[in-house]
Amino acid sequence: MKFMYFFMPTLPATLEERRTLRPIASHPERWQQMIDEVVELSQLAEDVGFEAVSFPEHHLHSEGIEIGSLPVLTQHVIHHTKRIKVGPIGYVLPGWNPLRLALEIAWLDQLTKGRTFVGFARGYQSRWLNQMAQKIHVGATSSDKSETDRINREAFEEVFRFLKLAWGDEPFRFKGKYYEYPYPQEGTPWPAHEWTRQYGFPGEVDEAGRIQKINVVPKPYQRPHPLLFQAFSVSEETIRWCAREQIIPTILLPQPPVVRKFAEAYREESRNIGRNLNLGESIGVFHNVYVADSEQRAFDLAEAGVGGVVFPRFWHYFGFSEAWRLPEDEARYPSGKVMLPVSEVTIERQHRCGFTYLGTVDSVRRQIDAMVENIHPEWFIVQGDQGLLPKEELRRQITTIGKQLLPRYA
Repeated sequence: MKFMYFFMPTLPATLEERRTLRPIASHPERWQQMIDEVVELSQLAEDVGFEAVSFPEHHLHSEGIEIGSLPVLTQHVIHHTKRIKVGPIGYVLPGWNPLRLALEIAWLDQLTKGRTFVGFARGYQSRWLNQMAQKIHVGATSSDKSETDRINREAFEEVFRFLKLAWGDEPFRFKGKYYEYPYPQEGTPWPAHEWTRQYGFPGEVDEAGRIQKINVVPKPYQRPHPLLFQAFSVSEETIRWCAREQIIPTILLPQPPVVRKFAEAYREESRNIGRNLNLGESIGVFHNVYVADSEQRAFDLAEAGVGGVVFPRFWHYFGFSEAWRLPEDEARYPSGKVMLPVSEVTIERQHRCGFTYLGTVDSVRRQIDAMVENIHPEWFIVQGDQGLLPKEELRRQITTIGKQLLPRYA
């Protein structure tokens, strides 16, 4: 099992400081502190045996929590480490021009000689995705099967199809609902067509001097492309799509029967396309982990971290409550869609449902053992608390996981 540390890059501050200095995202020194912490903690994760570190893509967060990752941050961390893989989980595809994203990914992979990976997401935050995808009239989605959800998935899959073509070896034509290449489809006038005819890829230009196919260069350093991840999967539909496309899903829902069902669906769908995988192979799971000398101390750390600060005050409103479902919720929410009151988004609930592992080293080891016995995932993604917990506490957590837990599963 490979361990990945997931940063939710956050400007370091207490909640009181965020109120006093609002908006804290206007303070450059806090950005510098965040960048330094991300680099230092990535170096430590590398030293103690983590396979990778990753970031989400989010923007416009004036509150200074869950700041987005663009290729430049990935490159910056790679430049300051030696071997660890670094990448986003993931690029929110409906918000990207597919040609520009293909170029960004390939350049990054070339510059880092294959030390990156690629994650994909559909996008659930309207504050910024609706702005970035406005020209194609695509908005954020909560995966609710609505018309907005359908259009978002449609755009997501169209950008993904383009990326797969762009990473291939042949020039190509592409016509989707939102994008077409070349543009216009009848051909792009190209004054230097004789030069391209002699030295470019055969078939790029026609006899009239128009571009008829595009050849995206550079290609990724890793062939045919970097390792692919899907961000925080919560539906069997997404799990099966990932299996068909040979993408590693990172499963957000923690309940053991649900995780087992998803793992079996992934293996079944993979076999349908000729991939004979073991249960859990090419699958990731996502969890909070807090290790301390006592369970109470671990609870206290969780309360001050993502689970106690971000989940009830922010993530809760985007439908993440499904990840914290308990057996008694079946009667309370017969529709199958949990929308918990904020007062119920507690660390105790997160712990009981299996989302948050906490306690002493031995206790956390037993909790991870049970998850491994259930599906034995290839990837274990640890949700980090950078910017929320003190840096020295974060260093202690990463070191403890790396030295006292990781070797057991590697």
